[in-house]
Amino acid sequence: MTFKKHTGTNISSKVFVPCVFLRGSFRVCCLLTFLLLQSIGANGQTSSDRWIDYAPAEYDIFPNVTYAKASNFELKLDLYLPKNRTRPNPTLILFHGGGWVDGQKERNVLYLLPYLELGWAAINVEYRTARQAPAPAAVEDCRCALRWLTYHARDYSLDPSRFVLTGTSAGGHLALITGMLPRNNVFDRQCPIEGNDRWGSANVPELKVAAIVNWFGIGDVADLLEGPNARNYAREWFGSLSNAEQLAKQLSPVNYVRAGLPPIITIHGELDDVAPYDHAVRLHAALDKAGVPNRLVTIKGRKHGGFNRDEMMQGYTAIREFLRKQGLL
Repeated sequence: MTFKKHTGTNISSKVFVPCVFLRGSFRVCCLLTFLLLQSIGANGQTSSDRWIDYAPAEYDIFPNVTYAKASNFELKLDLYLPKNRTRPNPTLILFHGGGWVDGQKERNVLYLLPYLELGWAAINVEYRTARQAPAPAAVEDCRCALRWLTYHARDYSLDPSRFVLTGTSAGGHLALITGMLPRNNVFDRQCPIEGNDRWGSANVPELKVAAIVNWFGIGDVADLLEGPNARNYAREWFGSLSNAEQLAKQLSPVNYVRAGLPPIITIHGELDDVAPYDHAVRLHAALDKAGVPNRLVTIKGRKHGGFNRDEMMQGYTAIREFLRKQGLL
């Protein structure tokens, strides 16, 4: 008899439990099987062999690597790389939240852990907030980070065909817009071009994204500037820009929905009062219409983030299912 515990991750080995049915021992055998399965962790190991215990032996961390300079500000990212870099690794790229006006990359580092447990590489990106520069600086920076990682994928054993973007709140918006903007868009123009193409042509590299994992991100930026959904943090990001409304539309993921986009999954609280839940509903309705693989996971009764243990597990279970369907796990 073969058993396989469903944990949302692939398990390389199966658990075989031989049962010899003597004198009605079937119930005892089932009980022993149940207890054994309960001791198996996310990677098919027993509870005494947890990934978190030996993670330092499996990963190298390269903190604060400069990927660009803008507004006299060095933009940095942290790389979490498997020690075994003999082949390119699927890569999670994380953008932190904070309404584009606050936040630090270090505050969201725990969102990397589920992907590190899978053996992925992970990148934690900082960008300019309103303290350094108004919109669209944050979007420009995230696109530049994606370009830099594409250029340097071989240096760090990253697989650019398996880049997955993620973020929370404003970081969710940045994951969406970074992965949805078309080639040759205006927000890429400040990103350095490496090699001869910088001087002798106008060619730009194609930036590919395999999937986007959006945690309660903003889908319609313009909706936050005026009307019932207006928010001060959004207005602060644009400041006194004279073209704020037009620019906000250009920075709204919902306006870039089209066939051929990377698959998108969103986890969003139905009562969100910071990033309206309606943004997620409208975005995924548009993705359905365009034929883009997508999923919306609604966290009932929740506002903006602050999910409890069970709700976080619900989110990551759905994420792993979704990524598996896209052939990324």
